Amino acid sequence: MKMDSDLLHSLAVGLAEEEEADMNDWKLPLAFMKKRHSEKIEGSKALAQSWRMKDRMKTVSVALVLCLNVGVDPPDVVKTSPCARLECWIDPLSMSPQKALETIGANLQKQYENWQPRARYKQSLDPTVDEVKKLCTSLRRNAKEERVLFHYNGHGVPRPTVNGEIWVFNKNYTQYIPLSIYDLQTWMGSPSIFVYDCSNAGIIVKSFKQFALQREQELEVAAINPSHPLAQMPLPPSMKNCIQLAACEASELLPMNPDLPADLFTSCLTTPIKIALRWFCMQKSAKLVPGVTLDLIEKIPGRLNDRRTPLGELNWIFTAITDTIAWNVLPRDLFQKLFRQDLLVASLFRNFLLAERIMRSYNCTPVSSPRLPPTYMHAMWQAWDLAVDICLSQLPTIIEEGTAFRSLRGAQGRWWTAEVPAHWSGVTDRSLHRRSLKTEEDEHSPFFAEQLTAFQVWLTMGVENRNPPEQLPIVLQVLLSQVHRLRALDLLGRFLDLGPWAVSLALSVGIFPYVLKLLQSSARELRPLLVFIWAKILAVDSSCQADLVKDNGHKYFLSVLADSYMPAEHRTMAVFILAVIVNSYNTGQEACLQGNLIANCLEQLSDPHPLLRQWVAICLGRIWQNFDPARWCGVRDSAHEKLYTLLSDPIPEVRCAAVFALGTFVGNSAERTDHSTTIDHNVAMMLAQLINDGSPVVRKELVVALSHLVVQYESNFCTVALQFIEEEKNYTVPSPANTAEPGNLTPVRDSPAIPRLRSVNSYTNIRAATTARNLNKSLQNLNLNEEGGPAAFSPGNLSTSSSASSTLGSPDNDEYILSFETIDKMRRVSSYSSLNSLIGVSFNSVYTQIWRVLLHLAADPFPEVSDLAMKVLNSIAYKATMNARPQRILDSGSLTQSAPASPTSKGTHIHQAGGSPPMPSTSSSSLTNEVPKPPAREQASTRPPYTPTLGGQAPHSHQFPRTRKMFDKGPEQAGEDGDEPGGHRNYICPALQTGLCDWSAKYFAQPVMKIPEEHDLESQVRMERQWRFLRNTRVRRQSRGITQRGVSRLDDQIFINRNPGVPSVVKFHPFNTCIAVADKDSICFWDWEKGERLDYFYNGNPRYTRITAMEYLNGHDCSLLLTATDDGALRIWKNFADQKNPEMVTAWQGLSDMLPTTRGAGMVVDWEQETGLLMTSGDVRVIRIWDTDREMKVQDIPTGADSCVTSLSCDSQRSLIVAGLGDGSVRVFDRRMGPNECRVMTYREHGAWVVKAHLQKETDGHIISVSVNGDVRFFEPRTPDSINVLQTVKGLTALDIHPQANLFACGSMNQFIAVYNANGDVISNIKYYDGFMGQRIGAISCLAFHPYWPHLAVGSNDYYMSIYSAEKRLR
Repeated sequence: MKMDSDLLHSLAVGLAEEEEADMNDWKLPLAFMKKRHSEKIEGSKALAQSWRMKDRMKTVSVALVLCLNVGVDPPDVVKTSPCARLECWIDPLSMSPQKALETIGANLQKQYENWQPRARYKQSLDPTVDEVKKLCTSLRRNAKEERVLFHYNGHGVPRPTVNGEIWVFNKNYTQYIPLSIYDLQTWMGSPSIFVYDCSNAGIIVKSFKQFALQREQELEVAAINPSHPLAQMPLPPSMKNCIQLAACEASELLPMNPDLPADLFTSCLTTPIKIALRWFCMQKSAKLVPGVTLDLIEKIPGRLNDRRTPLGELNWIFTAITDTIAWNVLPRDLFQKLFRQDLLVASLFRNFLLAERIMRSYNCTPVSSPRLPPTYMHAMWQAWDLAVDICLSQLPTIIEEGTAFRSLRGAQGRWWTAEVPAHWSGVTDRSLHRRSLKTEEDEHSPFFAEQLTAFQVWLTMGVENRNPPEQLPIVLQVLLSQVHRLRALDLLGRFLDLGPWAVSLALSVGIFPYVLKLLQSSARELRPLLVFIWAKILAVDSSCQADLVKDNGHKYFLSVLADSYMPAEHRTMAVFILAVIVNSYNTGQEACLQGNLIANCLEQLSDPHPLLRQWVAICLGRIWQNFDPARWCGVRDSAHEKLYTLLSDPIPEVRCAAVFALGTFVGNSAERTDHSTTIDHNVAMMLAQLINDGSPVVRKELVVALSHLVVQYESNFCTVALQFIEEEKNYTVPSPANTAEPGNLTPVRDSPAIPRLRSVNSYTNIRAATTARNLNKSLQNLNLNEEGGPAAFSPGNLSTSSSASSTLGSPDNDEYILSFETIDKMRRVSSYSSLNSLIGVSFNSVYTQIWRVLLHLAADPFPEVSDLAMKVLNSIAYKATMNARPQRILDSGSLTQSAPASPTSKGTHIHQAGGSPPMPSTSSSSLTNEVPKPPAREQASTRPPYTPTLGGQAPHSHQFPRTRKMFDKGPEQAGEDGDEPGGHRNYICPALQTGLCDWSAKYFAQPVMKIPEEHDLESQVRMERQWRFLRNTRVRRQSRGITQRGVSRLDDQIFINRNPGVPSVVKFHPFNTCIAVADKDSICFWDWEKGERLDYFYNGNPRYTRITAMEYLNGHDCSLLLTATDDGALRIWKNFADQKNPEMVTAWQGLSDMLPTTRGAGMVVDWEQETGLLMTSGDVRVIRIWDTDREMKVQDIPTGADSCVTSLSCDSQRSLIVAGLGDGSVRVFDRRMGPNECRVMTYREHGAWVVKAHLQKETDGHIISVSVNGDVRFFEPRTPDSINVLQTVKGLTALDIHPQANLFACGSMNQFIAVYNANGDVISNIKYYDGFMGQRIGAISCLAFHPYWPHLAVGSNDYYMSIYSAEKRLR
């Protein structure tokens, strides 16, 4: 906050001193602004991962074809004198021709073996055509599908021809014989790699491509024409996969400089360090390094494959640089193919980059197929020159004085060499153990340290959108160095933290085998870095789970999780990694179960770190998902009971994860025993208590968890469903008198003159056709409220659908078996039915209660929750009716026999006659689903050929036949299309899931080290917030100026407009010029300054309910609108009154046992921004306090009265709540005290319904209350009697008190408004609309003061909405 206060101080300069208090805006908490409110709960779209080589290859055979004919120069090349002579660093003229030829062949083989020691090498020295054919065909035969290399040195034969021929010899060496590339292709087959070291080599590459094309055309002809000779032959492999490396272009000759070897191209490819050093010495710049000669460079100590020696280190640096150049220049897929697929190909191409650099300096351009972009000018070559320079500058002194070589790397102390992954290994040391190395004064090489610094600069200084860092491949090489490893891992972690793109990039470079190998290290200091890196990798590509288990990598993370000294953040990442390893991967589940994962997780369930608790629960849920051994291990450790504590966790995401874990716990499809059934029932009843949780993500997860139970005990649920359906059919809900109140209709909505109603999140505009409800008393065994008393299920609220996959509830979509109306009616069926008899100890009671819970959730105010519950209910209703169709329904209205049991439950049928509960058999416990078997003949009941399961795939509802009857007409009618059940065969919802786990995993894929936008002083979010807070300050200052001068009149009409519906609640936005006007079920937004309508949308409450209260949350910043309806539902909206579509942020059942009535107070709320607490009450006997941060109920304060609460007002400083009640009493509560003693004062001076009770916010603020009789009473909270009484008009319908200006306004049925000051003097009487042809105002339905300005908004029953203000001169 220090940074904030400094910034605020600078902003406050120039503001008046009294405005310092406005800086509290920065300190006010924000409600409903967490990620779960602003994002869709779904995983990130998986990036297509191309880093994993699907077709890793090996070059298994090498043909070395040398056509040197030592001593005889070919006729078509005139050589200079002196001329380049060396072949494989041997002068052929220094020995007899035959011996020279053999020695050169042997040397070439050795040079290749440095790069691929395990290949099979065959030399063919000065061969004939037949010898070449025999060699190639035998190598291909042995290599099968693997790669073969063909190396051709044509220095002793003529140049290749334009017809696509190279030259070999006849037997007697009297003639040059052409060998067609076409034939060579046939013998070599594919995949192959060809190296041509001869002049005009580019011709061969061109001919090769032409012949390959010609082959394809021949095959196409053969495919069409069966009589073609090729048609009968097996398809030869395509030559497109062949790689070619040629020494020069088609028109170029090889360089003849005597200081260079004759086979310069071969030397670059097979002895790159040697030729690079020689070439460096031949450059003019080498004169800057005194005393270095060509002879001297032969004496560099060390071995190429030992990185601890000078020569080995140079080779290591060379590998890093060439790899880096390739990665930066080549397209990604080409880089993968050439530099990561095959060990030998990767080495040859790295060395080819050197060949291009060296040979271009002699006007020769090496050619490759596939062609590479030019790399010889890349900046990284300068880093190579510097490394060579540093090395050579030390040489003379070392050789003269015999001193120790100062290492380029400076490997102090011990040095660990990992086995380098295949694609790197160039020339490497393969030892895996630690070695110690004593060196004299070591000096650190600048190369790797400098490259890491360059990478660090890129990380810290770069902008958001930039090119990837070119040092990334070097960072990988540095992981091999123990000296720099810690720093390299740290930088790599910071790079991966930039987002999924960075992880994909690092994987494409080849990071994976390195970090997998490092898991074998026991170094503690690497743990946090490796855990972080692996969390990043697995968040982006979860397919690595198999590699980890294969290499025992999971043990590393199990040990991190079990290490209590590790910080919680690192244990969280470890448990996330383990959660990915066990996710839908049986081998991973087994490995982690053996590694004691369940016990480890259970120990950490109560950790104070919420993210760790969340992931521990998800990890548990995944390890026993469809894996019975883990479930039983969990049962032995009482895992389910330990998870219960998380169901009341303060963090909604943790509650969600616990519900997920318990859901997969009961959703295991293994065979059920009595013991496991008992456990399932216990878990189900624990989960049912979350039915009124404040967070929709928790309730959505709850529906999915219960759906697992429904799948397990399908037959039992089918029975319950049929029972409910029967009851609902036989029961008619009495319709109340108020179903058609003309005042509540909003006919204007359909008139074309009104702008269309804004669509809201694909809400349809259909109201569920339901009427007032009776309560289900039969549910009172189920403990719903946390205090432990019996609670009636609230009917909740029917919402129309908002999910994209279905449009439930709309009239053109009546294919659902159970409509909203049916479900709502089922929920309200009275308790006299035979269901009562099922509620005893019989196992049915659990299924009945869970069915009721699902019915309740199907009417959830949050559309996504109700959609999911609808799917579950309908899938069971569909099965129940499909299975019940062939049976005759008995007169008693109950079933002879239920649906066949699901294959996973033990009991086969449930036998019920006359509605009596089944008698438990003697062998089974009272809670199992063992039931008496009905007679055998009944078991043979016909059933449809296919009964889909809940987990099966289902089409969307609009794909079902239109002929479907609404189910509430009864199963007999549904039987009409019983002959062809195929029409509904697939009508079942797909395996339900909420995407919670994938959404939670996104946390690890996103940057965690980056400063959040809201804390970044330069970000747009921060600037916008600053602007809003300055605006707030201005409004407060200007309005205070007016109210302090005193308002003597308040009748200047500044706004009037006809609202689309009769205004029932109005609410000014505290700081902008927007006012919200609610009618029965929709909200209209007006700009009162401009006089225009901003928005109008449907709140989504059922048609028998009405909006009774509204509040702006976060009014000082990003405003949200809360609406409360008289069925106890709360909804919160964002994006209203702007150009976007309004969106529901969240919704929940604020009060669970309200009955909508026309005469009641409905639901009343009061909001405390400072504490994030929401007080709710109304037609109930409690005041319920919700903590919006935790999204859970924190307190129920009993009112102690038998009448409804009509008004609430709270003061966070004093922790007081004042409630006005329908019986005329005003009650004061101190919420810090226990439920029995928290009522600290009761005033009974009003004789009638309290319209408004207001608690002034000052430290010694009074209570002002007004009843319908018009008496205004002032109370001091510490005294038992009123300190002042004023009398206003009788018959009040609405009243508001201005919080700043000591004014109050009364509206009455008598169609006028009176405004009073604090002394009770009338300052204004308003009876007529200004300038509206003198029309009298209608009966006042609602009124409200602006929190700051002296503005009064008035809504009346004639649809008009007007705003009055103080005289213009004051404003």
